[in-house]
Amino acid sequence: MTSGKSNPQPWLEAAQQFQQNLISQWTQAAQAFPGAAGQMPAGAPAADPFAAFKAFMPQTGAAHPFGMAMPPMGNLPGLGDLFNQAAGQKVSFDPAKLLEIQNTYLKDVAGLWNQGLDARPQGDRRFASEAWNSNPVAAFSAAAYLLNARTLMAMADAVEGDAKTKTRVRFAVQQWIDASAPSNFLAFNAEAQKKAIETQGESIAKGVANLLHDIKQGHVSMTDESVFEVGKNVATTEGAVVFENALFQLIEYKPLTAKVYERPFLLVPPCINKFYILDLQPSNSLIRYCVEQGHRTFVVSWRNPDESLAQATWDDYIEQAVIQAIGVAQDITGAETINALGFCVGGTMLSNALAVLAARGETPVNSATFLTTLIDFTDTGILDVFIDEPFVKMREMQFAQGGLMPGRDLATTFSFLRPNDLVWNYVVGNYLKGESPPPFDLLYWNSDATNLPGPYYAWYLRQTYLENNLVKPGTTTVCDEKIDFRKVKLPVYIYGSREDHIVPIGGAYASTQVFPGKKRFVMGASGHIAGVINPPAAGKRSHWVSDATQFPADVNDWISNATEHKGSWWTDWAAWLKPLAGKQIAAPKAYGKGKTYAAIEPAPGRYVKAKA
Repeated sequence: MTSGKSNPQPWLEAAQQFQQNLISQWTQAAQAFPGAAGQMPAGAPAADPFAAFKAFMPQTGAAHPFGMAMPPMGNLPGLGDLFNQAAGQKVSFDPAKLLEIQNTYLKDVAGLWNQGLDARPQGDRRFASEAWNSNPVAAFSAAAYLLNARTLMAMADAVEGDAKTKTRVRFAVQQWIDASAPSNFLAFNAEAQKKAIETQGESIAKGVANLLHDIKQGHVSMTDESVFEVGKNVATTEGAVVFENALFQLIEYKPLTAKVYERPFLLVPPCINKFYILDLQPSNSLIRYCVEQGHRTFVVSWRNPDESLAQATWDDYIEQAVIQAIGVAQDITGAETINALGFCVGGTMLSNALAVLAARGETPVNSATFLTTLIDFTDTGILDVFIDEPFVKMREMQFAQGGLMPGRDLATTFSFLRPNDLVWNYVVGNYLKGESPPPFDLLYWNSDATNLPGPYYAWYLRQTYLENNLVKPGTTTVCDEKIDFRKVKLPVYIYGSREDHIVPIGGAYASTQVFPGKKRFVMGASGHIAGVINPPAAGKRSHWVSDATQFPADVNDWISNATEHKGSWWTDWAAWLKPLAGKQIAAPKAYGKGKTYAAIEPAPGRYVKAKA
């Protein structure tokens, strides 16, 4: 420290102890509520909604007021365990890189201590408010935290090992860093403290109420869920359920044009989520857009699995759902072939259905669209850190006799792919500041979790993420047929989102190497959901297209020759689909067909309303 400035170390030591107590109390409180992991019967799934938070916290000790202790160099006591646990094995560091990190760190620490309580955090929106900058102690703690975060990530980059080991270490260390931020704790969040003073403690009382509410509902609130009701102000496009079985309902939508194309259109959404992401509001509904374009539109609405589906397999979903939905759409319309679209895992299932049908010598689908879909699982992005042989074997053993993969567990996994945006942002806002998140239809949908049948989930993990067998001709058997995409020769439209963290753009593009027929690939801006749900009227974002008929193996080579166009990719897709839809005929006056496919209930149906 420079002369004349008091040494804050006594305060730091007291603050460290306070935060250790705070974390201990938080953990004990979560465990004390009914349904906490520690009170569940042996073998039962964990129901503690905050278990994921604790899982990423250090197992010994606790976060310090800077979010973490100053990283010691040399033998790395304590931190060595962190990196070893992250990698799942003992790790070593590149000595030259470690020495460089140490020298940089010591230089930066000296600079920080020389600034003393004049230090300010830079370049992080968590500490951007005036409350942080006007509180010297809070500003110093945030600046020190950011320094330590940079150092830990540099150390993660210095770990020696294969690409998967390095990625795992980076992911785990980043989780620890994000969970340990001083902004996540009332004792060190200057903005929350300021609000508590201004509201005379009301924000703290509201925060406690929010915490108790979220513990009761089983997940962190991302939006005001009380504002939304499926079928009332989301999923409102007019239609009727015209078929159902144990796995899905098929919805037919009311035409909005006097004439429709003779070839019907079927959408297969992911069964890991509910279909109404495609029908949130009239202004951003892909389903409504399809209907407005003159397509006689059908959508698969998956049942939210309960114990009656605990034995359901991947084959069941392909044969009794996707293939059945294709057949029903044909039967109702009388069309020889249909056009189909698959979104995310729905696209993977659609691809398998097409391969099964091709192996049987059947071609009921005229064209296929794949939105942010993985078929070749070579590039799976950050999700790859979760998947290895022991993990998959564990899931196979867990579901050997059937069972359900809880939707909440799946939702937590995806949230922790972007923890600052999808977890800690709401912990801080809801609990420390006592704020209620505003209504947002997309986040309401995101919180509406769905279960998965265990056997289906275990098969999917091994055949796709672990072994990538779908693209190895004849390796995988689905519905008693060998999968070989070389036989699937229909025209395909493939869309990928540039910033997608679930289906990386390279993974989406890889499907261009799978199908032998005519192909069109389009890249959109933004991520997995926002990139897809981008209506033309909004005038947002861009998309990239290329008229080249050859597709290089590397997506970056394609991107380098693509042309950017402002606005939604929907119009490009609509123009591609139009000539594949056949001639126009008079729109039907009623749903379904006769008594066999009579309307069962109005859209969106009851399956989508079932809670996990």
